[in-house]
Amino acid sequence: MKTHKGTRKRIKITGSGKIMVRKAVPKRMRKNKRSLYEMRGDMAAHKTVTRSIRKNLPYS
Repeated sequence: MKTHKGTRKRIKITGSGKIMVRKAVPKRMRKNKRSLYEMRGDMAAHKTVTRSIRKNLPYS
């Protein structure tokens, strides 16, 4: 089974096995530096999405 390259570039799996994804920032919030600063960093993926992500990344 092949690894989905687009998923591999966007997802990070922690040492404990948690799937981390980037936060989506709407365009209206990008105009304000403070809100852009608050949206930095990754967040854990929702449990409904993790199953499909793991299917796209079979060797991780």
